[in-house]
Amino acid sequence: MSDLPRKAVTRTAKLAALPLGFAGRATWGLGKRIVGESAEIVGQQLQQRTAEQLFKVLGELKGGAMKFGQALSVFESALPEEVAGPYRAALTKLQEAAPPMPTRTVHSVLAERLGEDWQELFLEFEDRPAAAASIGQVHRGVWQDGREVAVKVQYPGAGEALLSDLNQLSRFARLLGPLVPGMDIKPLITELKDRVSEELDYDLEAQAQRTHAEVFDDDPDIVVPDVVHQCEQVLITEWIDGIPMSEIISNGTQEQRDRAGQLLAHFLFSGPARTGLLHADPHPGNFRLLPGGPQGEDDWRLGVLDFGTVDRLPGGLPEPIGEALRMTLDGEAEAVYEMLCAEGFVKESIELAPDAVLEYLLPIIEPARVDAFTFTRGWMRSQAARIGDPRSPAYQLAKQLNLPPAYLLIHRVTLSTIGVLCQLGATVRLRDELEEWLVGFVAEGEAEVEEGEEADEDVYETEGTAAEA
Repeated sequence: MSDLPRKAVTRTAKLAALPLGFAGRATWGLGKRIVGESAEIVGQQLQQRTAEQLFKVLGELKGGAMKFGQALSVFESALPEEVAGPYRAALTKLQEAAPPMPTRTVHSVLAERLGEDWQELFLEFEDRPAAAASIGQVHRGVWQDGREVAVKVQYPGAGEALLSDLNQLSRFARLLGPLVPGMDIKPLITELKDRVSEELDYDLEAQAQRTHAEVFDDDPDIVVPDVVHQCEQVLITEWIDGIPMSEIISNGTQEQRDRAGQLLAHFLFSGPARTGLLHADPHPGNFRLLPGGPQGEDDWRLGVLDFGTVDRLPGGLPEPIGEALRMTLDGEAEAVYEMLCAEGFVKESIELAPDAVLEYLLPIIEPARVDAFTFTRGWMRSQAARIGDPRSPAYQLAKQLNLPPAYLLIHRVTLSTIGVLCQLGATVRLRDELEEWLVGFVAEGEAEVEEGEEADEDVYETEGTAAEA
């Protein structure tokens, strides 16, 4: 019914061939060096061939393989520059496109879910997909009431494919480790597997998107398309145009990069506080830059798509995150260490030096120490190298830290967002967003003083207006 390879044996064979391919290319590289070619040139060719095969297979399989590739793609800025070049093009292909499923399959799903007369619900429907994702693809259309819509159709057999791929990928996760230095691949795959049922449930996705659309309806900076219709395997939402974030990363002006970065940080930290939900799939394919921001048509807004993966945070981001950040910035080593122990980041059987923990954390939270921070691939690489080098104290300390399950998705989303900011090379006033939206980041006494100062300013402005009158 679909060109999505659903038979477990077919998908397993494709994925299982990857490690063999890696080994074969390593032998090819050795042969090249034996006949006298430069080790540097051979190394670059080897990386390029590896990237091309890996992401060609991931893209063809869609499903969990492509989902893993998309999750990995936001971390390419952590790769050393001599390695990152060949990977970058292969990675970004997964952020916006994948091979489409046949038109007959799309029509079959729509007929099954919307009824045999499904075409009467649309004034227009484009058979050619406008975008593709890991478990479905999007078609552009015009709904019966005249609204332009995006019609997301789930691949038949997507659930089986997701789990099959992720199970297979987890078996050779260690071989994929070098793709992102300093990052353990296996927990990432496990966490993706845990989210499979939610990702497949378009009813849950519709609920999350409706919540965001309602809350951000009057926000001048953020645009969330509303849900028009939803049923099993089909989700229809309002269509939004705009420049894909991946294009801004490739060709955007510095003004666009900075604006996109600021808006992304604003959405990351304000979303949970305002909706009780964390958008948990921050790869560039899910964001658009739209004209018409607060400063007029020359300004930009951020369009946000795909709410299939969210974390439910009724009270916003946990207060200990803000408190730990603040205390780290203030150099309160003992207090930070006590909080990390209390929250489960340090297991009871482990004992660490508080000053060493502080020294480990400070470089990571450097963007929160200044009014404006420029995120770069170089900065991301330096952090990855510091934590990923087995000879470094940071690596030894990181191996002893624990990531509690409640913080796992928050951690991945934050890292992914920082990865996108580094791809953008954006200068962002991150501290402003933390102060406004992250509970605990500003001490209670300081918050009361700031509120009092604002009240005084309001009184002064009122009195001034009255005096002028």
